[in-house]
Amino acid sequence: MHLSELQQIRLQKAEALREQGRQPYPLRASRTHTTEQALVRFAEIESTLPEGGEDPASVTLVGRVVSRRHQGKTIFAHIRDGHGEIQLYIRKDDIGEDAFEDVLKLVDLGDFVQASGNLFRTRMGEISLRVASHSMLSKALNAPPEKWHGLQDVETRYRQRYADLISNEDVRRVFRQRTTIIKTLRAYLDERDYLEVETPTLQPLYGGAAARPFTTHHNALDQTFYLRIADELYLKRLLVGGYERVYEITKDFRNEGIDRNHSPEFTMLEFYEAYADYDVMMGMVEQMIHAACVAVHGSSTFTYNGVEIDLTPPWPRKSLRQAILEGSGVDYVAHPDQAGLLAAARAAGGDIPDGTVWPRIVDELLKQFVRPYLMQPMFLIDYPVELSPLAKRKADDPTHVERFQPYVGGGEIGNAFTELNDPMDQYHRFLDQQKDREAGDLDAMQLDMDFINALMFGMPPTGGVGIGVDRVVMLLTDQPSIRDVILFPAMRNLPAEDTSEE
Repeated sequence: MHLSELQQIRLQKAEALREQGRQPYPLRASRTHTTEQALVRFAEIESTLPEGGEDPASVTLVGRVVSRRHQGKTIFAHIRDGHGEIQLYIRKDDIGEDAFEDVLKLVDLGDFVQASGNLFRTRMGEISLRVASHSMLSKALNAPPEKWHGLQDVETRYRQRYADLISNEDVRRVFRQRTTIIKTLRAYLDERDYLEVETPTLQPLYGGAAARPFTTHHNALDQTFYLRIADELYLKRLLVGGYERVYEITKDFRNEGIDRNHSPEFTMLEFYEAYADYDVMMGMVEQMIHAACVAVHGSSTFTYNGVEIDLTPPWPRKSLRQAILEGSGVDYVAHPDQAGLLAAARAAGGDIPDGTVWPRIVDELLKQFVRPYLMQPMFLIDYPVELSPLAKRKADDPTHVERFQPYVGGGEIGNAFTELNDPMDQYHRFLDQQKDREAGDLDAMQLDMDFINALMFGMPPTGGVGIGVDRVVMLLTDQPSIRDVILFPAMRNLPAEDTSEE
């Protein structure tokens, strides 16, 4: 293994510890307090101490060394654990000359250390630990990213997220907020008697969304399987089976392009409620996203991409037809054939390739003329049946379905229907999808006869929602790319290093 000069120097320090009979990677630590607990403890007892006095009880703290400066017989260092930072005050007279020299010579920035001693407040007013003893917990062979600027290269930040997290508090904050958002979404559903379930990741037939799958082979079964593109069809099977409210927060996979809003692996929340419809689900979505915003920001408002957004319910609603007409001047109902709609879309300035099927043209009109301008929250409702093969038709207009999508910050964060539960209608919708596939739409859904069979046992009237968790996190943490809210995003392999000799 090739080591840089700096790595070799640090490795030599690890060996020096071993030669002293001290492990650079011991089995365990003996922490008594987190840094946060230590700071709170001293603040609580400080008034009972004489001026300049120390906490009489010894504490043991652990953490990564993030700063260090040497002044004569004193070393000032800061360590960081998962709760905060605290200063170590290390004096030669307190720990002895040999131990002091060890700190100077063998401890580097990035190392994990353990220190025991007494808490006090320095003359500069900082609560610190007067170190009586110390030990190494993990010798870092790589130097941490430069303190003030951290990792600047975006590509390196994504590939080496661990280094990005070491150097960037803002990045650590984003992923703490991500956890808060997911906990809030889960709590919202748990409080409403939803049952959290798990459905298959490997599926013999993919469906539930307009997307292409990742394909794999199961050796034992000698069978092709697909990584799921959605949870929908399995969750609906559970409603057939008798559950009334179910949800799943899981990873879905779509073999599609990567951009600021799309990742091949992403987190999806889907939930379904029997005897509900898309009006009920709209109310739930606006309340749920509002609750997540309050959990993160303490308010209904936040700033995204320089724009202040207010998520206070209720959110306005507008039909997809009206939104596209206002944005592009095209009324897709007036152009029921592919050629006519394509010509109208191009005349309006749409960039749409030849051969695009009719429902995809409608979708492109939405993406190009409407979506970027929906900064404040809005529900677009009532989509063409051709664009929504799993949704129930509107009673007063069978050419459209009861579907909505929530838009905020110029992007879509979800998709929802009054779910189609007529097995024969569903069967014929699947057949229409096959025609679109044969016409070149590779995202069209497959015919799933087992799902049709499930519907033939009877599924109650149902409302269902899918929420893109990563997009909600992007929105509420003001991040420009989905890769900024995924800890380890998919990346293209780096070129192999040329190790051949000259």
